[in-house]
Amino acid sequence: MLATNKPLEPPSEFIVKVQDINDNPPEFLHGPYYARVPEMSNVGTSVMQVTATDADDPTYGNSARLVYSILQGQPYFSVEPQTGIIRTALPNMDREARQEYDVVIQAKDMGGHMGGLSGTTEVKITLTDVNDNPPKFPQSVYSMSVSEDKVSGEEVGRLKAKDPDLGENGLVSYRFIEGDGMTVFEITTDTDTREGVIKLRKPVDFETKRAYTLRVEASNTHVDPRFIAWGPYKDTATVKVMVEDADEPPAFMETSYSFEVEENAPDGTAVGRVHAKDTDVANNPVRYMIPRYTDVEQFFSVGPEDGIIKTTRPLDRETLPWHNISVSATEIGGHHQDTKVRVNIKVKDVNDNAPEFATQNEILVCENASPGKLIETVSAVDKDEMAHRQYFHFSIAPEAVNNHNFSLKDNRDSTASIYVTRRGFSRMTQDVYFLPIEINDNGIPPMSSTNTLTIRVCSCDSKDTILSCNVEPYILPAGLSTGALIAILACIVILLAIVVLFVALRRQKKEPLIVFEEEDIRENIITYDDEGGGEEDTEAFDIATLQNPDGANGFLPRKDIKPELQYPMRPGGGPVANSVDVDDFIKTRINDADSDPTAPPYDSIQIYGYEGRGSIAGSLSSLESVTTDSDLDYDYLQSWGPRFKKLADLYGTKDSADDNS
Repeated sequence: MLATNKPLEPPSEFIVKVQDINDNPPEFLHGPYYARVPEMSNVGTSVMQVTATDADDPTYGNSARLVYSILQGQPYFSVEPQTGIIRTALPNMDREARQEYDVVIQAKDMGGHMGGLSGTTEVKITLTDVNDNPPKFPQSVYSMSVSEDKVSGEEVGRLKAKDPDLGENGLVSYRFIEGDGMTVFEITTDTDTREGVIKLRKPVDFETKRAYTLRVEASNTHVDPRFIAWGPYKDTATVKVMVEDADEPPAFMETSYSFEVEENAPDGTAVGRVHAKDTDVANNPVRYMIPRYTDVEQFFSVGPEDGIIKTTRPLDRETLPWHNISVSATEIGGHHQDTKVRVNIKVKDVNDNAPEFATQNEILVCENASPGKLIETVSAVDKDEMAHRQYFHFSIAPEAVNNHNFSLKDNRDSTASIYVTRRGFSRMTQDVYFLPIEINDNGIPPMSSTNTLTIRVCSCDSKDTILSCNVEPYILPAGLSTGALIAILACIVILLAIVVLFVALRRQKKEPLIVFEEEDIRENIITYDDEGGGEEDTEAFDIATLQNPDGANGFLPRKDIKPELQYPMRPGGGPVANSVDVDDFIKTRINDADSDPTAPPYDSIQIYGYEGRGSIAGSLSSLESVTTDSDLDYDYLQSWGPRFKKLADLYGTKDSADDNS
């Protein structure tokens, strides 16, 4: 081997088998166990199966062969040795006698032979109830009494038949089966105490009948057919009711009253009626009233004779949903005894309040917010009660539907989501947006309101973290450029120039010389310290100044009064502007004045808006006056008629003398 480095013999394989011995006891892995079985079960009824495990090799010997036995719980239960099934061993096990049993089960290996290992477990077995017991009255005769002042529905007394069964197996119902008071009394079952409650069906009268006898039967509501042969499941007892005489105040038919009335119902709406009665032999009438200390605000009134409660004003559920008052009934006559009853009035809700935002906080949006970004989820509240499956509906108000900044999505769960619809907000352009949102409560009748959502633009970093929402740094920057300052100064200078020009134009504006028609000028005398040009004022007379422009169409309004009627144009009146016959002109004016029915019988002063050039102070004459001689030809004065003869002679003579010289 040293020379060739090869084994002298080929390798061999050895298999070593470890032989098991019984060194592990059986174990119940899920103990302790709990089981239930009905009472009165037949012998051999399966309760449950228990199983133990053994870690030894089940293929070698009997080390893992288990046998089950019962160590505790006999003679009530037994266990099958091979399967571990627990069964009842006694008949008629009664839950009412014993309800729980502690059973100990043993599992032993080696087939249960000597030297085997064992393990045990506990099983708690509970008997469940069945209806195997009829109800039973503790006594055969019951005595009760009732005062004659009791009213219908009031309790007379109670009796109870005992049934040891549980749940529905122990339910008992009561009824009258005979007696002379079956029409006067009634019996019901109190489900909580399982007692029979005897009540008055109608009032009793001591003077008419003083005692009643009734026979009551108590029976199980649910009877198990398996045990019907053990019946009957009922029992009877006799009840004697004695009527007592009483002198009591009026008694209300109920111990308390509960009514409902809709909010906003008009005043005088009937809420309900309370009823009290004098149970004495005299049976005096009863008067009702509401003590003011129970209804301080006097929301209700009660009819003094009929006991009908009415509202005195519309009620608001949101202010006070319940009204708890008392009504007093007083016996009229006798001892004037009175009694009170509690009246609870519930104000039923009417949908009369519009929904509104749950909070009024501002919503913040980043300047760099991208379209479609959710910025807020808003909710609403309503003072009214919400009906089942009622939710708020949100929508953008019609006046803002076409806005391009924000959109709204109704989530149909009384909330709405606000989204950004455009990119690029700027606080310098607009820092606050107002979005009107209409909220509808889908009630009956539906109510809606428009609430304004305030959205403020803020500066954010790249991670949408808000840095600042203050707009002052953008409105009042720390410094302005030179170009901006020049533009502002230029605007100020232009505004000042416009103001100065406007003031200068106002100062140069003259007051009008004409007299307005509204001014009353009759009988007015105006004194001027000036002297006209006299007869030598040859250039002062101008016939055009005597012509009124209104006279061109034949109508001359009076300026000393305000005419009440408007007269049509006179036919045949020619233009006066070209006429040189002053005599005819004056006659025409006199004729117009005399024929005017609206003119008063007094003279007036005609004002002409013309002033001569003759003197420094100005001339009073309506004719143009000059102080220098004129080369005008005055021969036309001869054609003006005899009234101007003197004037014509003066000027004509002067002209003739000048010619002769």
